[in-house]
Amino acid sequence: MDDGVINLMVQHRPPEPIPDALLERMARWLLDRVDASGATLSVVLSDDETVQALNRQYRGVDAPTDVLSFAAADQDAVYEGADLGDLIIAVPYLARQASAQNHTFADELLLAVVHGALHLLGYDHDSAEHEEAMWALQAEALALANIRIDVPRFFEGGAPPDEREETE
Repeated sequence: MDDGVINLMVQHRPPEPIPDALLERMARWLLDRVDASGATLSVVLSDDETVQALNRQYRGVDAPTDVLSFAAADQDAVYEGADLGDLIIAVPYLARQASAQNHTFADELLLAVVHGALHLLGYDHDSAEHEEAMWALQAEALALANIRIDVPRFFEGGAPPDEREETE
C-alpha cells in the first residue's frame, strides 16, 4: 500500500470527526487530475490566533481566515514525492463559516483543503480567467465527494469585490 498524500497535524481539535479517508481520496484525485501524482502536502488544523498571526506576518492582513497556503518549492517543479507545502486551517473560523452557511464542518474542511491545495499547485483567483480555472477544478473535486457548496466568486462582472461600483 502506498503512503498517503496528506500529512495531517491536529493542533486544535475540530468540532466533529475528520473524514480522513475522503480527505485523502479528494487530495489524491486532485493531484492526479493536475498531473502531480505522488506529491504530498501537509495540513495543520490550528486556531484562529495562530492563523491571524501568520496572515498578519505573511500577507499583511491582521485577521483570521479559513486557510493559508505556504508553498514549499517551485510550483513548476512538481514531481513524484514532491512536498507541495503546508495548509494552515483555522478550525474555529471554519466551524463558524460552516454554521453560517448551513454546511457541515467536514464539508467546509474538504473545501478548504481543495482550495488551499490548488493554491499550492499554482492556481489563483487573482483574475476572472484564473478564477474560472480554479473554481472549475474545485467544483469537480466537491462533486466527487458529493459536496454541494456554492463557492462565492470574487470576480463577478470582471472585477474583484473591492473594485466594484457600489449601487443602491
